[in-house]
Formats: sequence, C-alpha cells, structure tokens
Amino acid sequence: MNTTILRKTALGIAGLAFTGGILAGPTTHAHATTPTAVTTAVQADKPAVDKDKLIPHGVQGEQSRIDLDDEQTGNVKAIIAATKKAGMDERAAVVSLATALQESKLNNLGHLGDRNDHDSQGLFQQRPSSGWGTVEQITDPEYATTAFLKGLKQVDGWQDMPLTKAAQTVQVSAYPDHYAQWEQQAADLVTQHWNS
Repeated sequence: MNTTILRKTALGIAGLAFTGGILAGPTTHAHATTPTAVTTAVQADKPAVDKDKLIPHGVQGEQSRIDLDDEQTGNVKAIIAATKKAGMDERAAVVSLATALQESKLNNLGHLGDRNDHDSQGLFQQRPSSGWGTVEQITDPEYATTAFLKGLKQVDGWQDMPLTKAAQTVQVSAYPDHYAQWEQQAADLVTQHWNS
C-alpha cells in the first residue's frame, strides 16, 4: 500500500471514530467547532514549514505586529510566490517580509510627495535613481521582491546572519536595526501562507 492510501485510510478511520463520538455523546454547542478539527487533519497532507529555519538566531529585541487588510495579505502572498519562483527558501521569505513590513507595512506605496524619502516607492521602498528599476517595476510586487532577493543572494552568508544585518546589507537604510522588530510576524506569515 502506498502512503497516500494509508494516510486516507487513517484519516477515514479517525473521522469515523470522531463522528461516532459525536453521535454517541451529549449534544452541546461545542460540536459546532468540529469542522475545524477535520479541516486541520486534511491539511496534514501538506508539508509543514520547518520553523527552525524561519528564525535561526531567535528574534532580536522587542517585536512589533500589525493587523493586515486584504491588500496587505495579497502582498504577503505575492512576496512568498516570488520567493518560491526565485528558488529561495522560507528564510528568504521571512527576510523579505520583515523588510517590507519595515519599509511600507506591506503597502505598495507610490510617490508620497513631500513625505517621500527621496524617490522611494513600492513594498520595499526601492529607488529608481539607485538602479532598482522603473517606477512601474518597483511598484510591481513580484518585480520588487525579485529585485530584493537578487540583492540578498549577493550577500555572502546571508543565511547565517541575523535578519536585520541581511536586510540592511541589501537596503542600506538610515535605520539598520529596525528590520529586527518584524521577524516574528514575518515568520508567522510564512508559516501561515507558504503552503497555501
């Protein structure tokens, strides 16, 4: 028997046992949550994200967190998709997401007029005048992520560096330590969306 058949058989038996327990037990409001448990069991077929790879050095300093709207979540998924397309792993996605969280709070920003930092735009606040690409390119999430990852690949040993040092080496920010505060949320987002 192959592993898929064994897994489906085990899930089926577990489902029967679970259903039998529900039917034989008292009826309460708690049973309304049972579909979540079944959904979780079905999701077990997807390979889990190796959480040790996401934050290999532990988080540095106090962590920040923001609630994301649909547009920001779409940008998370675009960054993860571009990371996979570039052939890079989950750690690269964590570095990318933490960078975009710091630079734009995952908003694909256009030119902000007087509030703009030079000519910085997009998720990573990349600058056309610094050679990152045209305005149209750097405000395209896939292009911007690919450009960031290209820079990250050129950093020798980025995989073994603390996140903030790897991000700063690519971004050359006036605030080099600020990337670290987003590492936990970035890792949580990769865990949530890498296999979705």
